[in-house]
Amino acid sequence: MSKICVIGLGYIGLPTSIMFAKHGYEVHGMDVNENVIAMLQQKKLHIEEPGLLYSMIEAMDEGKLTVSTEPVKADIFVIAVPTPITDDKRANLEYVREGTKSIVPYVKKGDLVILESTVPPRTVEDVMRPILKETNLVLGEELYLAHSPERVIPGNIINELQSNDRIVGGIDETSGRLAKKLYESFVQGTIHLTDATTAEMVKVIENTFRDINIAFANELAVISEALGVNVWEAIKLANYHPRVNIHKPGPGVGGHCIAIDPWFLAEMQPEESKMIQLARVKNDAMPMYTVDRINDILKEYDDPKVALLGLSFKGNVDDMRESPALKVMEHMNDMNLSYKIFDPHIKDIRVPHQTETLDEALEQADMAVILTDHYQFSEYKPSEVGKAMCNKIVFDTKNCLDEMKWRQEGFDFIRLGDTKNR
Repeated sequence: MSKICVIGLGYIGLPTSIMFAKHGYEVHGMDVNENVIAMLQQKKLHIEEPGLLYSMIEAMDEGKLTVSTEPVKADIFVIAVPTPITDDKRANLEYVREGTKSIVPYVKKGDLVILESTVPPRTVEDVMRPILKETNLVLGEELYLAHSPERVIPGNIINELQSNDRIVGGIDETSGRLAKKLYESFVQGTIHLTDATTAEMVKVIENTFRDINIAFANELAVISEALGVNVWEAIKLANYHPRVNIHKPGPGVGGHCIAIDPWFLAEMQPEESKMIQLARVKNDAMPMYTVDRINDILKEYDDPKVALLGLSFKGNVDDMRESPALKVMEHMNDMNLSYKIFDPHIKDIRVPHQTETLDEALEQADMAVILTDHYQFSEYKPSEVGKAMCNKIVFDTKNCLDEMKWRQEGFDFIRLGDTKNR
């Protein structure tokens, strides 16, 4: 089993393809987006990820990695497609269905199919298995099927693909064993074997735990503002307890996992997932809370202007999937608040009011709002930032700025979840 076909070349599919190519496999990557394929064929990346470009070029130059808009015959098929949610908070599994259907004409006896996408439990059994029966191959005897969810974070994908433990769940023992053997080619962490549905559940549990933890932190931030406490200090001190690990608050929760996956469980068991749903509601409310704070701070200004800094959902990446900044912008529009937005990691213009430079965003602004904890933001000189602004107010929702340094330059410094020093 030496040839792999990867379906979906996004934030997971492309790095995974490159990793397999670097470890002895012949890999063909397929994506339905013609622009993505055109860029990759020109040896250009459509995503930002440290170390990825060099590894991709090396794999292509060695003839180990090819890409196109169609699948090819292979021994192993890895499906790594998006699993978004609908407007009514239900899992949209259309990409999984279409990805699975696309390989049916290419699958042969003895092949292995692996789903890496994060999905609701029973997707492999209830969605993929019926489609793969169209191959007329007996699943578990002539065709093998498993789920191995990705567990990496943008900005550190290459390292985590290798170092993190891996969960592998087969529809039967042989499917799980074959998938485990495949990932052993590059995974340095422990590979844990289970069944496919449990593997699906594990990934959703991981992200739901984090979402609930963040919701707790966000709730503490709101409470702290009412009590005159610095929530960041309080959480830091609480975390010195050996059995406490509270996450950080912020203007909302983004990304393709934490903001979405909890809804998979809520959809399947709505009456038994009340805490999960409450956490989602709390985190989804934080962008509006952030805008309310902005509006309250600027209420005495006539036609105030705001510079929003950060468009991606997390620091030091260009990934803006489900970014809280998008919701902040939406609420700013609803309240007729004037703003511009800048992100040093997003070079192309993707949203209205986005600027190409920091100076454009800051020009005549009354307030600068940090929405993403990019490293560059912590390095900005307050004296330079203040020169472009009309009024020197900074609102740090990520606790990434040096408060004393900004105050010394005459800034009114506001931090989310902190009224201790105001």
